[in-house]
Amino acid sequence: MRFLWRDGKSRLLLSLPDAKLESCMPEIGKMLVVLGAVIVLLGLALWNGFGLWLGRLPGDIRIERGSSSFYFPIVTCLVLSIVLSLLLAFFRR
Repeated sequence: MRFLWRDGKSRLLLSLPDAKLESCMPEIGKMLVVLGAVIVLLGLALWNGFGLWLGRLPGDIRIERGSSSFYFPIVTCLVLSIVLSLLLAFFRR
């Protein structure tokens, strides 16, 4: 049994015939290449210091007492959530 995501819709198809599977494979390959390129670019950006502000925004909670510390990056989480939501909404259209 084969599982594939249908292009443009978020329904899962079961038992896709081999003819349709072979026609979808180039699209899946392109998607994987683009995803890999995005991951590499993000890794290079973070490696070069682009993301140094990430986790150090005003509003992130940091408590240090003695030899223990507590850190909760709430504002960073909110910013990342908003940015990712906007990007996904943009690519869905």
